[in-house]
Order: sequence, then structure tokens, then C-alpha cells
Amino acid sequence: MNTAKKEASLLVHGYEVVIGFETHAQLATKSKIFSRAPTAFGAEPNTQACAVDLALPGTLPVMNREAVACAIRLGLALGSHIAEQSVFARKNYFYPDLPKGYQISQFEIPVVQGGEVSFFLGDEKKTVRLVRAHLEEDAGKSLHEDFIGQSGIDLNRAGTPLLEIVTEPDIRSSAEAVAYAKELHKIVTWIGICDGNMQEGSFRCDANVSVRKPGAPLGTRREIKNLNSFKFMQQAIDYEVRWQIEQIEDGHAIQQATVLFDPDTGETRAMRTKEDAADYRYFPDPDLPPLVIARSWVDEVKAAMPELPRQMAARLVAEYGLPEYDATTLTQSPAMAAYFETAAKASGQAKMASNWIMGEVSRRLNNEEKDITQVPVSAETLAALLKRIADGTVSNNAAKQVMDALWTGDGQAVDAIIEAKGLKQMNDSGALEKIIDEVMAANAPMVEQYRAGKDKAFNALVGLVMKASKGKANPQQAGELLKQKLG
Repeated sequence: MNTAKKEASLLVHGYEVVIGFETHAQLATKSKIFSRAPTAFGAEPNTQACAVDLALPGTLPVMNREAVACAIRLGLALGSHIAEQSVFARKNYFYPDLPKGYQISQFEIPVVQGGEVSFFLGDEKKTVRLVRAHLEEDAGKSLHEDFIGQSGIDLNRAGTPLLEIVTEPDIRSSAEAVAYAKELHKIVTWIGICDGNMQEGSFRCDANVSVRKPGAPLGTRREIKNLNSFKFMQQAIDYEVRWQIEQIEDGHAIQQATVLFDPDTGETRAMRTKEDAADYRYFPDPDLPPLVIARSWVDEVKAAMPELPRQMAARLVAEYGLPEYDATTLTQSPAMAAYFETAAKASGQAKMASNWIMGEVSRRLNNEEKDITQVPVSAETLAALLKRIADGTVSNNAAKQVMDALWTGDGQAVDAIIEAKGLKQMNDSGALEKIIDEVMAANAPMVEQYRAGKDKAFNALVGLVMKASKGKANPQQAGELLKQKLG
């Protein structure tokens, strides 16, 4: 596909979609960002909020060192600049779940600056540039009990450490948005700074969506808040894009706003007029000195970092000769990468191992809504099966039947299942020739069609040979012998 066709394919009814992302990753620290209160999820309301979190008079915030270390790890993972000195600011707004009347965040000088996230959409590589990632505290949570007409405030979450990761408006479709969010989710969980639990709010995404005619200035954006599943993310963005285009086509101007997505109706609805930075009246927090990060600390964190997904993917390409797409897919999690490497080394069949893990194994796990950590077939057992495919003992189709038996977990070895089910591939050329002769004799008109130049007849004859052998013939060997006999 040429560049012009690619660009045209991204247009929706003649409009270009422009999306920027803001993602709040809750940091995996045991205590809050400015206090020693715990951060465990699921506690009784208001049992994990201390005097600092409640903003009682006379309390002062104290920076959590581990939260800063998490920010450094993210910066290293994304190829960002880690500021030697950054500043905390007060972001002023008034909601019941914000006792201080302001949120401690970072504004002019964030701790992590720039960087990028690369991912595949299909077989096409995409890159989204990052503006920044800054440290901030979370607010509490408003709880609405509609059936009794009352609301309550749970301040357990107040002060929980967050990294807000902000992109440039580089995303051009809902599919790209989901692929970006999944890649970022993979990175923050891989380096251990966030558990990534979207249902519990540990990984929350806001999508800034606008539309414009190609080449026109950026349109007015509307921010879809708190998207907590990849499925709803795509639905919300698709609806918002359609809604904005319809409004513009009907002659209405888009008003900047914050909206929520209702999964029951599949629609977005306006929550409030979108604020700008000036509305928050940012100013440096007088209770917190500048955050200074020594180069030696960055080097210390870097030395303890795991092999990053992009580094591991490059190594899999170099060591195992895999395509870049395969390597990127196999590094979706450390567990999947380890499963592949074990199977590839034990079988000596790296590309076959990749194909089976991305195909048959992933298909079965997806059907059961499980991940690779729950796979019932060990990497060593998969390797044993791959060896039997490679040496011609079983065909690829027969191997799937073996996998059926392995998946049930009855404990039988690969070779035992092959014998018990009679799945061993026919490699006896004499027996195979006899079957071919019988098929050719019984299908003389098809033989003549092939000899008259109709190549499709050959495939049909191979299929009949496979059927006559009850699927046990080696397809490649059958094809070669059949061609010899057809002359």
C-alpha cells in the first residue's frame, strides 16, 4: 500500500482523526507519594487515609523515594530525558474528594521529558511521541448511592502515587489508540512500576479526540475520561469520532469538554466544560523543594532494570532469526518470552515455536480467557511435539490432535499420545505409492484434466490421497510422488 492509500484509509467520511492520550499509571509502592499511609486496594472506606492525606492543619508532605525510582525506570524504558531537577506545583480545583482544594502535581518542569512508544498495528510499525510523564497524587473517590439518594467520600485513594504519561497528538484511529495503550500497559507492568489492573483503576486512560479535514488546523478536542478497558476504549473513541463529524456536518461547532463513556448505551456524554491550564492556577508548591535526581541514582536504577521488551525483541531477531513482528508479539510479557525461548531451545525449531505460540497456543488461551501463565502445556512438552512435526512423525494437523490431548492435562507424553491415537505420519513410500495408484485409477478424468493443464486438478488429487491415507500421508511426499506418476 503506497503512502497516499495509507493516508486515505485513515480518513473517516473525509475527516482525519487526531488523538492524544493521557494515562494515569498507579505506582506499585507500599505507601503514598507524600505520606506513609498504605496503598492496598479494597480496604474499608477511609481506613487508609492519614493526617497528610486529609490535609489537616500543620501537616507537611514528604516525597516517597520509591515513587521517584519508578519514574526513573519509566524514563529509561521509554528513552526519555530524566530531569536532574523538577518542580512540584499545586493544581487548584474544588471537588469533595480533594480535601486540600488542590492536587500536588508537576507542571512546568516534569521529571520525565520526551520519549516514545513503538508498537505494531497488524504488520505495520507505529511510533507515538511522548510529551512528558510527571509525578502527582491521586484524589479520593466519590461514591454515589442512587437508591438512597446519598453520596459519600472515600479518601483511601487520596495521595496514591501516579505517573501521568502524556503523548503528542500522533494517534490517528481507535485501533492505533488501543494498540498504543496495550503497549504502554505492557511496558509499565514489565518494568514493575504498576500492576496494570484496569478494573481497580491502576491503569486509567483519557483520550483527547478531535477531527479535522486533511491539512486543516487541529480541531477542538473533547477528552474521554477514565477508560478502564481496551474494548470500551475503542468503542468510546469510535462513537466520539462519529458524533463530532455529525455535529460539524450539521453546522455545529465542537465545544471543548470532558466526557464520559457509558458502556450500556455505547455513547459518550458531556460531564463538564474542559478546563485549561489557566483555570487550575498552577503555582510551585511551597511545602516541597525541587526534586533533585543525581546521575549516580539514574545509573543505579538502570543497572537493576530488566531486559526491556524492545531490547529482548531485537535479541530474538538476532539470535533466533525471527521476523520483527514475531519478536514483538512474543515479548508481550516476560512469561510469554520465557515460554518461547524454552520451547525454541529445546526443539531447535524457533520459527515453528513462534508460529505455534502465536497461533494454536494463543488461540486456545484466548478462547478460555487465560494468559500464558495459565497454559496447561509446558514449553518442554510443546518442544517435544515440535520435534515430531519437524522429523515427519506427525503432520501439522495431527499435531493439533496431539495438542488437544495435551491440553486436557491427562499427563501422557507426546509419543504415547501419537501411538495411542494412531497419528503417526505415513512415510513408507511403497505404501504411499500404492494409495496414489489407486486414487489415480479411480479418478482418471481428473488425471486427464491435470495433464491437459488444469493445475487445480492436482490439488484435488492430493486431497484424495490424503483422504485415502486417513490423513497419515506426508503431504509434501505425497505431492512429490504424485507429480512423478503424473509425468
